[in-house]
Amino acid sequence: MARAWTLASRPAGLPNDSNFAMVETPDAPLADGEFRVTNSWLSVDPYMRGRMNDAKSYADPFQLGEPMTGGAVGTVTDSRNADFPVGAKVLHMGGWRDSVVLGGGNTPPAGMPPARLPDLGVPDQHWLSIIGMPGGTAWFGLLKVAEAKPGEVIFVSAAAGAVGSTVTQIAKAKGMKVIGSAGGADKCAWVKELGADAVIDYKAGKVLPQLMTALKEMGESGIDVYFDNVGGEHFDAALATSREWARFAICGMIDVYNDFKAQPMQYLPMIIGKRVTIKGFLYPDFYAQVPEFNADMAQLITSGAVKGRETVKEGLEKTPEAFLGLFSGENTGKMLVKL
Repeated sequence: MARAWTLASRPAGLPNDSNFAMVETPDAPLADGEFRVTNSWLSVDPYMRGRMNDAKSYADPFQLGEPMTGGAVGTVTDSRNADFPVGAKVLHMGGWRDSVVLGGGNTPPAGMPPARLPDLGVPDQHWLSIIGMPGGTAWFGLLKVAEAKPGEVIFVSAAAGAVGSTVTQIAKAKGMKVIGSAGGADKCAWVKELGADAVIDYKAGKVLPQLMTALKEMGESGIDVYFDNVGGEHFDAALATSREWARFAICGMIDVYNDFKAQPMQYLPMIIGKRVTIKGFLYPDFYAQVPEFNADMAQLITSGAVKGRETVKEGLEKTPEAFLGLFSGENTGKMLVKL
């Protein structure tokens, strides 16, 4: 029997346990071209909150009563597909469950086909973090969208999260100066350990005064790049401290995913005089450049310049709990579920 989490009802605001239900389905014989993957690691990510709404977005909404999807890594345990033999490690989108049948006539979950893991000498779970979608999001957003250059000042919100912590490390490895924002003393200390030149604690006070103080202590007049994972007050503070021709890479705005509150836009007019470029982006925009990312990130990981850190929940039963923990700041680094 395969077990999978489904969306039982659509949440209003922050989801809770009643919005999820686990179902069991009997294993069926494989058809030609199909293969069964037993999952070992599952990813939960903030973008999944948007898929819980019955609304058009860049990702199709979850269907009520149907198994949810998300990033996962597992091992092929039964196969009628020569490209995915028994024992192969696979990265795929059939998460939120303990096993999944892929290939054949099945539509790939979330439209993303499964891929065999290349042997790059990294732990399996890193394919869901620093060398997976979060790592790729950080790398593409910083280097391709924002076109960050050595010597520039980078401001990163949610710098202790999966994407933000990777942005911080890549930026330092590429010769940039980094100001990271995180919530709480422990997370701020970790971001400092990652090499950030300055760290602000958004839970300790307003973002803008802390950001201005950090810039002054660094001897800098402003920021060149803002990597946004949060939105809200952080976005406005970044506008207020922008240098001319600053570039904003907008990855996420977790501050508004559960509560569509009005955003502070006091410094929005600065876009004009500073000629600020603001660009949203998605990881799939860069599929064609994934080999370039894989090669560079593998080198950064093996050299020790980029290190992964995960917050791990044990067991399929903990998947909703892990997801909800993203919105309370429970994770340091990538939030994962280990099966």
